[in-house]
Amino acid sequence: MKFNFLSKEKTAIVNHEKAKAFPLTAEYELYAAVVTTSLSASFYEKEDTRLERIKALIQKSNPVFVAKLAVYARNEMHMRSVPLVLIVELAKIYSGDSLISKMIVNVMQRADEITELLAYYQMANDRKGVKKLNRLSKQIQKGLAVSFNKFDEYQFAKYNRDGAVKLKDALFLVHPKAKDDSQQELFNKIVNDTLATPYTWETELSQLGRFKYSNEAEKQKAFTQKWEELIDSNKVGYMALMRNLRNILEANVSGFHVMKVCEYLSNEKAVLNSKQLPFRFLAAYREVKEMNFKYTTMVLDALEDAVMISARNIKGFDVNTSIVIACDVSGSMQKNISPKSKVMLYDIGLMLGMLMQNRCQNVVSGMFGDTWKIINMSKRNVLSNVNEYYRREGEVGYATNGYLVLEDLIKRKQITDKVMLFTDVQMWNNAYTKDSFANSWNRYKNIAPNAKLYLFDLAGYGQAPINIQKNDVYLIAGWSDKVFDVLHALEDNGSALNYINRIEL
Repeated sequence: MKFNFLSKEKTAIVNHEKAKAFPLTAEYELYAAVVTTSLSASFYEKEDTRLERIKALIQKSNPVFVAKLAVYARNEMHMRSVPLVLIVELAKIYSGDSLISKMIVNVMQRADEITELLAYYQMANDRKGVKKLNRLSKQIQKGLAVSFNKFDEYQFAKYNRDGAVKLKDALFLVHPKAKDDSQQELFNKIVNDTLATPYTWETELSQLGRFKYSNEAEKQKAFTQKWEELIDSNKVGYMALMRNLRNILEANVSGFHVMKVCEYLSNEKAVLNSKQLPFRFLAAYREVKEMNFKYTTMVLDALEDAVMISARNIKGFDVNTSIVIACDVSGSMQKNISPKSKVMLYDIGLMLGMLMQNRCQNVVSGMFGDTWKIINMSKRNVLSNVNEYYRREGEVGYATNGYLVLEDLIKRKQITDKVMLFTDVQMWNNAYTKDSFANSWNRYKNIAPNAKLYLFDLAGYGQAPINIQKNDVYLIAGWSDKVFDVLHALEDNGSALNYINRIEL
């Protein structure tokens, strides 16, 4: 499918900083909004505003593209909530074939997503009363019935939670067909609430927390032993281990067990199978770095090793391709991605920028706000590089003067192949001179006609500071290192939408 990148509307628009901006088509705006949302308030948009915009854009978009976008968001961007929104909202306006059921089967990766989808369906359709989920969409019912066959007893038991919609409710509602006798027995266990209690770190620690201890030393010893037991069991998942590094160190486990944790964190197969978003490593790194424990350095090194392994599959550029990487550290980028997270858009931009720097040989990197400053860093320590940028963020101020990156190239008459900005794309000129981002790029193209500009949109507000797919300008959105796969797909003069549209349903 070929998409028309720019809206045909002639109406002038401005971004959130009141600077001239360029509209995107519904599909492109939906893509950017979806892959940059945690469905929580952003700097410029409230949570319900983003959700309402996504719902409106679904109605304006090609249904097949919406379905493929949901699969892309779940399987390549590793997002969980927003693909479920796409399924339910598309099902409201689309029926007639198996698109919705195929969409569901491709999206469902965890057993609790069955109940979460139904919970959102109930809320989105304003269902109240006793039979909140009656008259379920036939295609949703079909897709969920097939999805029940994807999970085993451990997976069902692990996510059999006491939520608004329970697994038992879902089973009665969608009537999945068991593929054999053993699966029918499993479905019966769900109905009778007899699923085996899974061995997880949550259940083990929860049981331990209910005991009464005579003193603090006894409690400390119990938690030390329990964490050592959990580590030895090899049943603590990769993400759970990263989230609990502080707890493990505070539990004062042995050096042998810390070493075992570090070996797992930096194990190539474990890293690649974990499918962690890059900023997860950064969050763990910062949490541990604040601690003054004897094994802190060992854990920090393991996290750096893990990031280097995760970056191996990123296609970089060789010494013959010159790159400029510019990270936006403006005030609007210093917004937490969700109320419960310490990670900011700022962090995601720095992390992605340093990952790309790590994979390129001929590269200049820096950050911009009121000014643009080149700060070249070693390729070897991605996480510590991000922290160094973070420490120095006040050095360039807090505006979004991205045009200064281009003006610096023009001033120095520096010919480069690729200019990459990691930003919320709310560009403006706080000096109020005639210079604008679009004008600066057009002037730069006069001296570097083969240069390409890549805007990595980390916020998805729905506009661009320059016409995309004109004059070698491209917009890529998302928080995962998978954005670099899209980057390389663009080498064939494609688009992010073409990349998504390649997905088979």
